[in-house]
Amino acid sequence: MLSLLVIREQTEEIISRLERKNFKDARAIILQVLEMDNSRKAFQKQNDDNLSQQNVLANKIGDLFKAGNKDEAAGAKAEVATLKAAAEEIKTKLTQTETDIYALMVTIPNAPSMAVPIGKTPEENEVVSTNVKELPVMAEGSVPHWELTTKYDIIDFELGNKIAGAGFPVYKGKGARLQRALINFFLDKATAAGYTEIQPPILINSDSGFGTGNLPDKEGQMYHCQIDDLFLIPTAEVPVTNIYRDVILKESDLPQKLTAYTPCFRREAGSYGKDVRGLNRLHQFDKVEIVQIQHPNKSYETLETMRDYVIGLLTELELPYRVLKLCGGDMSFSSALTYDLEVYSAAQQRWLEVSSVSNFESFQANRMKCRFKDADGKTKLVHTLNGSALALPRIVAALLENNQTPTGINLPKVLHKYTGFETIE
Repeated sequence: MLSLLVIREQTEEIISRLERKNFKDARAIILQVLEMDNSRKAFQKQNDDNLSQQNVLANKIGDLFKAGNKDEAAGAKAEVATLKAAAEEIKTKLTQTETDIYALMVTIPNAPSMAVPIGKTPEENEVVSTNVKELPVMAEGSVPHWELTTKYDIIDFELGNKIAGAGFPVYKGKGARLQRALINFFLDKATAAGYTEIQPPILINSDSGFGTGNLPDKEGQMYHCQIDDLFLIPTAEVPVTNIYRDVILKESDLPQKLTAYTPCFRREAGSYGKDVRGLNRLHQFDKVEIVQIQHPNKSYETLETMRDYVIGLLTELELPYRVLKLCGGDMSFSSALTYDLEVYSAAQQRWLEVSSVSNFESFQANRMKCRFKDADGKTKLVHTLNGSALALPRIVAALLENNQTPTGINLPKVLHKYTGFETIE
């Protein structure tokens, strides 16, 4: 959530940044917030003045009783009663105004960094870097991963459909071992990079969903267990970041670096067509996440470090990749700046997103009340960052498709000690 203080002090900048994110009616909504806040301050002043008058009269009543002026004291008491009745009405208006401001504030997305490219569609994202000089071309007879998984009997989409529905594949034999190998490889790399491994719950309450900005923005895309009012997590970002909800850290405690493997669950309502075939888009998938709680002065430096860390994973997996800086129209509700990392599938002849690395600045921290005390003892909001490192489905798709041969699928060398085999055949 944006800070009301920042909106007041940097009104035009915030409006400009929100317009960069293509937030509809940004100016009107921000000005409405400021108008409501002026009303709040007016009610607060009325309330304070009322209490001050009551205090003056309370002291006066005591003096009048001491002096034996009972009639005047009774008149003063009547004035206090009138003031108290008025105070209740003022408090009601003040509370309602504060509630209305909060309800409007939580619908306003994070203001993007001015480094975010202007644009409305994914086609306007900026290519930052790539290790591909020419797009790879597969040999004649190469096929997409959904055919390979059937040929080698490693993933069964139809069986998953029978058990749960579309988007819930069953991994079998070497397919299951490849999943486990990738998870262990990603976790080992993260812990070697200084991240502490966490095994969080995969169900969250609404406070946690609100803290990271998934609720109310993405409620329709999350699986909701209505009886217990719990949500299946869309990413480990949510439970891991919420470890620090309502926490005040010491400045010396920063950064906090955590990693977690979890299954992730997304309804993906409205998704259909060839771009969602096979592993391209699932309702349940595995992912390793990295999260940092960082000092505001260091968060953008950290974002670059996290992005480069993910690039390192893709390099070790010997996959063709590119890095995109997302334009305003393609960013999430909570992000201030996001890099997407994609790998190229020669069999599908398209780029597949495998990671998003984002800086949320203080947006999530303000919703979660995650703060730190600086050297002067002042309490300030931290910055939060996270990234997929990595999401498995499209990594597996690219590994299968790009490494297929007439006799089998050759896995990258870095995975051999994790899989216990070099080839799927």
